Amino acid sequence: MPEESESRFSIAPRYWIISAVVFGLFSAWFTYSIRLKHQHGVGVFGYVGAEKCKQCHEKQFKDWQETRMARSFEVLKPGVAVEAKRIAKIDPNTDFTHDAACLPCHTTGYGLVGGFSSIEQTPHMAGVTCEACHGPGGGYVETVMSRDKPTFLAKDAVEKGLQYPPTEAVCRVCHNENSPFVGMDYVFDFKERVSRGTHHHYPLQYTHDKQR
Repeated sequence: MPEESESRFSIAPRYWIISAVVFGLFSAWFTYSIRLKHQHGVGVFGYVGAEKCKQCHEKQFKDWQETRMARSFEVLKPGVAVEAKRIAKIDPNTDFTHDAACLPCHTTGYGLVGGFSSIEQTPHMAGVTCEACHGPGGGYVETVMSRDKPTFLAKDAVEKGLQYPPTEAVCRVCHNENSPFVGMDYVFDFKERVSRGTHHHYPLQYTHDKQR
């Protein structure tokens, strides 16, 4: 009888392997979902980098380079923004450039396809770049939007992941009272930030809401 009981409740090794695989897949999905919640304009397509956007939007790119958003990764370095960090009760001598709690809002596409993984491997994705606001370009850059299709329809690009125009909800993923640099009475002025915090909005050469 004891031998029969033991064989009845034993689990074959292959089921342990299957359970481990299922658990691993669930863990990966859970981690991905958590990171997804912290992304600006996130979609199902990969990130391509701001240099791709520069090819057709050089003026906007140059404007953006002068903004705090472009340089937001620098804040994570020790000895930078010392006074602001002291006010926020953050050690100004600590290196936060590899801190997973900070990277989602100081980089672009953190942990996602084509996005930021580390400053050593993906330095071009450091900072809040074009795709942080306009969505990952893997679906629309050089496909729907390209130099040989200057009169593309905006709706087609939106279907492929373009965020246009960016919404306040996209910004509020990071611009909210949870930031260590602001208090609970923080007020985010979306219109003001768009006008002075991103880039100038130059008139487009082509219309993208109808076929010519």
